[in-house]
Amino acid sequence: MARAWWRNSMLYGLKIAFRYLTANKTQTGLLIAGVAVGVFVFIFMSALIGGLAVFLVQRTVGDIAHVTIEAPSRDPVSLMPEGVEALVVEQRATNQRQQLRTADAFLPLIDAMPGVAVTSQQIVGNGFLVRGVVTAPVSVTGVETDKVSAIANIEKALKSGSTDLSNSTVILGSKLADDLGVGVGQVVRLQSDQGVERAVVISGIFELGVEALDARSAIVSLATARTLFNLPQGISRVEIKLADLNQAPAMAERIAAETGLKATPWTEGNAQLLDGLRAQASSGNLIKAFALITIIIGVASALLLSTYRRRPEIGIMRAMGASRGFVIFVFVLQGALIGVFGGLIGAGLGYASLLPFPVPELAPPGGLPVDVRQGAYGLAIALTAIGAVLASILPARAAARVDPVSVIGQ
Repeated sequence: MARAWWRNSMLYGLKIAFRYLTANKTQTGLLIAGVAVGVFVFIFMSALIGGLAVFLVQRTVGDIAHVTIEAPSRDPVSLMPEGVEALVVEQRATNQRQQLRTADAFLPLIDAMPGVAVTSQQIVGNGFLVRGVVTAPVSVTGVETDKVSAIANIEKALKSGSTDLSNSTVILGSKLADDLGVGVGQVVRLQSDQGVERAVVISGIFELGVEALDARSAIVSLATARTLFNLPQGISRVEIKLADLNQAPAMAERIAAETGLKATPWTEGNAQLLDGLRAQASSGNLIKAFALITIIIGVASALLLSTYRRRPEIGIMRAMGASRGFVIFVFVLQGALIGVFGGLIGAGLGYASLLPFPVPELAPPGGLPVDVRQGAYGLAIALTAIGAVLASILPARAAARVDPVSVIGQ
């Protein structure tokens, strides 16, 4: 019996709330439109801030490793007796290279880890590229011939030639090739810092848009790098690409714990970028908060006006036995309906307007990096509905305090 009475009261309250909303359709329409605009701003800012973050990270981290594995550095051990103080200056030998000698043992373990997209064994070092009387310093990277584009997408960035590598070919950055005045098919001499020199044929020229890479990079096969740097076994490092680059710190920690090697995530070398993204996210949250505050103020002011205009009707309801709780329920329900309808309309308009934009990974240079996937549609509708309910509490309390005797005769 009590349950049926409660259900009937709820249905009656919903009917009255709808009647109040439809009594002045223009005012209600403008109110819902205002809420929809606020939700649209919220969604657009979420998509813009999120898309810009993806765009910046993709442009910055897209062509570098997410995790880099290197041999752990060895601290020198003092041979002085215990208790004897000694001043020691460590000078790293330039003719010795840190090597990963057991890569074949731990690589299968890393490849099997969830989230690892690809691994790339590399031998790195410095040298000179010589063409006639012109000499240019280069950073030489030896890679596996079938993984030239595993980390940086060299194949996509090719200006000419191909990414096919052999023991007698090299792939150069575009600015380096321009400085030397060479092109695909020409022969140059590559000399390492170990004094080993080889004649190689340019098989491809790439342009990543990063001057440090385009002006100094020379990519050779792993076998060629072994010869150049007198490294018959072992490698310099292993670079890893992850399915989710945000998992790089956790993955680096796990790899270091399981292998005992030095694993460095990309975040350690990009602290300024991360600080900028955090500041950008904070400013976006501030703008979205102002949008929600605008919605709350608009709903509260409209319902307060509605309360004042409907004082005689509220007085009649109270005189007929309606409780204060029922009056509060009616006005809170009005706020909830306005919030839900406005939220749904704003979310729909936001999604429809963002859908034509390409995702940030495919956005053209100079394009607007809006990410339709990060519109936070459900969150926008939920926060708007909650905000509208909160905004209706003050008008509802004011309506519940109406004295039936004093207003019925007005």
